Amino acid sequence: MTHHHELADAWVHAHREMLSGWHRTIWEFAEPAWREYRSAAWFVEQLGAAGFRVEAGSGGMPTAFAAEWSNGPGPAVATYAEYDAVPGNCQAAATRRGPREGLSEFAPGHTDPHSALGIGALGAILATQHAMQQSGVRGTLKFFGEPAEKVQGSKLVHGLRGYCDGLDAIISYHPFYMLPLCNTTRWDTHCGAYASRIYSFICDQPETWPAAASDSPIAAAHSAARAPGANVALMTMFMLSKATAESMLAHSGGWSLNEAILTAGQATADNLPASLAQINYAWRTPDLTMAGAILDTLDRNADHAAAVAHCRVVKRWVSRTRPGVANKPLAELTYRNLERVGAPKYGAEAIALAQAMQRELGLEPMAKPFLPACEQLIEPRAAEAKLREHMPAWQSHWTSDDYVEMSWYAPTVRLYIARPMLAVPAGYGGYPAWVSNALGGLAPCIDPTVAVAARTIAGTLLDLLTEPRHLAAAREEFSERTGGERFVAPLLPKDFAPPIDYRWPEYVTTARGTQWWIPASAELEGRPADGPR
Repeated sequence: MTHHHELADAWVHAHREMLSGWHRTIWEFAEPAWREYRSAAWFVEQLGAAGFRVEAGSGGMPTAFAAEWSNGPGPAVATYAEYDAVPGNCQAAATRRGPREGLSEFAPGHTDPHSALGIGALGAILATQHAMQQSGVRGTLKFFGEPAEKVQGSKLVHGLRGYCDGLDAIISYHPFYMLPLCNTTRWDTHCGAYASRIYSFICDQPETWPAAASDSPIAAAHSAARAPGANVALMTMFMLSKATAESMLAHSGGWSLNEAILTAGQATADNLPASLAQINYAWRTPDLTMAGAILDTLDRNADHAAAVAHCRVVKRWVSRTRPGVANKPLAELTYRNLERVGAPKYGAEAIALAQAMQRELGLEPMAKPFLPACEQLIEPRAAEAKLREHMPAWQSHWTSDDYVEMSWYAPTVRLYIARPMLAVPAGYGGYPAWVSNALGGLAPCIDPTVAVAARTIAGTLLDLLTEPRHLAAAREEFSERTGGERFVAPLLPKDFAPPIDYRWPEYVTTARGTQWWIPASAELEGRPADGPR
C-alpha cells in the first residue's frame, strides 16, 4: 500500500457515515430514466462544493453533468455516476414487501442499485482529490453524471459530443451479483451491442379510410366505421414481432429482445381512432451483425403494421452502442487494488436484517444468509474461464451496458463489486424481487459495497496518476484493439438528439400534490381497499 492509498482509504473511512447518508438520499429519490432532476442537481451541488468545475445539462441532456478538477499538468482520468431507477420496483428499505411511504408499488425503485454506483464513484473521486491535495499528485479528474442507463441513453451522447476526448483512462464500476462476475474485473468477454428504438404510429388522416361516410344513418355516429388507428398498428406490430422472433436469429449467442409500450395519445375509449401509439424495442446481441438482423425485421414489421392500420410510422433511436473493448492492463491494475481492499463483509446488523427477510418469507433463517460469493474475490482470469463455460466458442461478448461506448474513446476497465444478495436454501425456488431491492436501501447491507468501491476506484486512479507505466501499457493495448481495421465508428451521428422529449415515466405535481404518474391504488396492488369494492 502506498502513501497515496493510505490517504484515500483514510478519507473513505472518515466519511463512511456521510457516504451512507448520501446513498440513502439518492436511493429515496428513485427517479427513472431521463427524469432524474433531483438526483442530478444533488450531485452537481456536491461536486461544486468540493471545488469541481461542473457543467450541468451536459451534452444537451438536462439530467446529465460533466465535472472537472485539476491539480496541475498530468494525466486525465475519469469515472462516472449513474442514478436512474426502474419503474415498477418501488420498495421500502424494510424487511417485508411494501412501497416507500405514499407511493404506488408501480413507482420506480433502485434495483441494481445505481444509487450505490453513483455514491461509490463519488466517494472515490473525492477521496482521490483529497489524496492529490495532500501529497501534491498532479493531474486532472473528470466525473460524469450519466442518466438513463436503463435505456443506455447518455454515455453514447457524451462520447459523440467530445466529452471523452483526451482522457487517458476510464474506470467503469457497477454493483453486481451475476456469477461469476462478482468482486472482479472483466477480462476478455465484455458487454456486447445494444440497440433501442421507438416506433410511433400516427393516424393523422383517418378521414381517408375507405369506409363510406354514409355507412351510418347519422353522420359521425358512434356506430360508424372508423380507421383502425394507432392502437391497432401497435398491437399488430407487437404480435408480428412475437411471431417472427424465432426467425430473427439462430438460438445461440445469448441475444434478447424486449419491448415496452409507452403511454401516448388519448386515454379514453371513444369512437375515434387512436391518433398516437408508441412501442419501444430494445435488443442485446453479442455483435453488430446480429443486432442488424433484428433491426431489419422490426423495421419491416413496423412498416406493415402501419399500412394495415392506416397509419404512418416514425422510427427514432434511443440508443445504439458498439461492443465493448477489453483492456487487460487496466483490469489487472484495478483488480490488484480490489485485492488490497478486500470484498464487502456483512456485520451482525446486516445478518439480522437478512434473517428477518428469510423469516418473513417463511424460511428458516440461515446462520450465514448472504450469498457466499458476495464476500469473496474471484480473479479476472478465473471469472473469465467460468463465464466462457456457458458460451459458444465464437461468441466474443455477453449481455450489455453502455459503458462500452466509453471503451472506444479511452482505455476502460469494468469493475464489479458485489451488491448484497441472499443465499438460496436448498429446494427454494428463489427470492422475490423486493428482497434484493430492499437490501439495496438498508445501510448495513449496502454500505460495504459503497466503501469497497470507493477505495478500489480511488486506489486505481491514484496509481494511474503516479505511475506512468500503467497508462503506457493501457494505451498500447487500447491502440492495438481499436486501431486500423479493428476500429468501429459510432453507430449514431454526432448530432444525435437523445429522446428526452418522449413520454418517459416520471413523478408529477398536480393539485393532488407530487406523486408517481400512476397513483397508488389498493385494488391494483393487492391491498385491502377502503370502503365497498
